[in-house]
Amino acid sequence: MFSRKRFGQHFLHDPAVIARIIGAIAPQAGDHLVEIGPGLGALTLPLLKHTPVLDAIEIDRDAIREVTARAAGHGELRIHEGDVLKFEIGKLRTDSRLLRMVGNLPYNISTPLLFHLIAQREHIRDMHFMLQKEVVDRMAAQPDTRAYGRLTVMLAPWVKVESLFDIGPGAFRPPPRVVSSIVRLTPHASTPFVIADQGIFARVVAAAFAQRRKTLRNALKSLLPEASILRAGIDPTARGETVSPAGFAALAAEYVAPTLTE
Repeated sequence: MFSRKRFGQHFLHDPAVIARIIGAIAPQAGDHLVEIGPGLGALTLPLLKHTPVLDAIEIDRDAIREVTARAAGHGELRIHEGDVLKFEIGKLRTDSRLLRMVGNLPYNISTPLLFHLIAQREHIRDMHFMLQKEVVDRMAAQPDTRAYGRLTVMLAPWVKVESLFDIGPGAFRPPPRVVSSIVRLTPHASTPFVIADQGIFARVVAAAFAQRRKTLRNALKSLLPEASILRAGIDPTARGETVSPAGFAALAAEYVAPTLTE
């Protein structure tokens, strides 16, 4: 049995789970699909039933040989060997169609990979990924819940997050030690709120969640005086976990306002 853990791979093998994932993606013949980390082709072959051409990004040469052999006769599989964290997905577009990204993402690079793709969101229609359930819970969390935090807020300006369903360890070989989830990410047609400076937004969010039990008055004291927090329409005695993503954008705007008026 082919099994490689060098790249954090856990290979999906459960037919019922695979069918459910394909149903969630709902691929159409005219879609431009891109699979990240096809592995042994568990999703690749079913996807090729719906589209004549499938692009795939894979770093593992052994997996490339295996999936290429398995895909023979099932359509055109175009493998792009390399590190997806350095891959410019825009170069895959040959026409006006936006890309539909699919993949069972390696858990050890999932968060940086999400932001790498979001930075290229102008090329993307949607993304369907399998991730660690704990990560998906944080991505899709609502304010004033335990899972809500920095990751939730940092994704909110750019994508709509939908947690679709969970997948147990038994659906993989070798079984991971965690439960997985399928998540759908859809880039916003336009940002739901204005971010004047992305760097400042990130600093404010990071400071607010560095110590979750601190009030904003204390957590942000090196960045914003209490008067600025009030001007943003936020209670300085509130904790970061109660503030909406739009509220954090308002806080960040208070920080950069003096610079913008110079």
